Amino acid sequence: MRFVVFGAGAIGGVLGARLHQAGEEVVLIARGAHGEAIARDGLRLETPEEVSVLRIPVVEDPAAVSWREDDVVLLATKTQDTASALGALAAVAAERVPVVCVQNGVENERMALRLFPNVYGALVMAPTAHLEPGVVQAYSVPLSGGIDVGRYPEGLDETAESVVAALSQARFGSLARPRIMRWKYAKLLMNLGNVVQALLGSDADDEELDALAREEGEAVFRAAGIDFASDEEDAQRRRGLLTLGEIAGHGRGGGSTWQSFVRGASSIETDYLNGEVVLLGRRHGVATPVNELLCRLARKALREGARPGDMAPEEILARLR
Repeated sequence: MRFVVFGAGAIGGVLGARLHQAGEEVVLIARGAHGEAIARDGLRLETPEEVSVLRIPVVEDPAAVSWREDDVVLLATKTQDTASALGALAAVAAERVPVVCVQNGVENERMALRLFPNVYGALVMAPTAHLEPGVVQAYSVPLSGGIDVGRYPEGLDETAESVVAALSQARFGSLARPRIMRWKYAKLLMNLGNVVQALLGSDADDEELDALAREEGEAVFRAAGIDFASDEEDAQRRRGLLTLGEIAGHGRGGGSTWQSFVRGASSIETDYLNGEVVLLGRRHGVATPVNELLCRLARKALREGARPGDMAPEEILARLR
């Protein structure tokens, strides 16, 4: 089995690095300055325990991969980039290549299944970061986190089991889940706070907004008849999984959306996280004013080049009253 990691940012880069260190064959797909830095200098992995520079093959486009029958794609792009990534992949890879969506949200698997019959969901529980070209950080040791895998829309097979086995040898706690999407819907509820952190800053008091966004998410899931793992199940799964440490020279910042703002990214995934709640609310007649506002504010902040912390909690709450 060879892993083709499409999108070698925070989670994709750490995944590729850890699999490479475990002796797995890995190819990275990374574009722009990040891909150039990896090709030139290697991928720099920083953790509380080590700093490693890894020479992993990297290309900028799926067309540059010499595709094999034993390839497995780990799709780790942000959701707003998934459609173009899948289109590029479908143009050159075998139709039956397994595609594992190692991504937040629940839209990626649906998009992938339009083009590929063998699609897998992956629940990601890994504190990682990517803020400069050629460098990724993993803040948990000795495990870099947890990644559970199952076939989409449900079920298990030999490929899922093989991916779980490889991840388990690569410093990830990994389980095979026949109903992976109920876990990804639970993770989506947690990710509704990503944009709040990005707007307010990683040190802001965002609990009230997080709670309001989550209440709407749970309401629309119930209205839509969507099953999701409970808080108790999630807490049990995470128990003992993550042990966070400090990385010299790098204070830990925020999550994936916060990192996008800090990097000055041209797009963010909020419309596929909070926007999923908005979509379901409109379909099932449930009001979602909090998540709608957060999506609008995120788009405005992106257009205006805002930075985390440019808004205060009171400003957002005032718009909801």
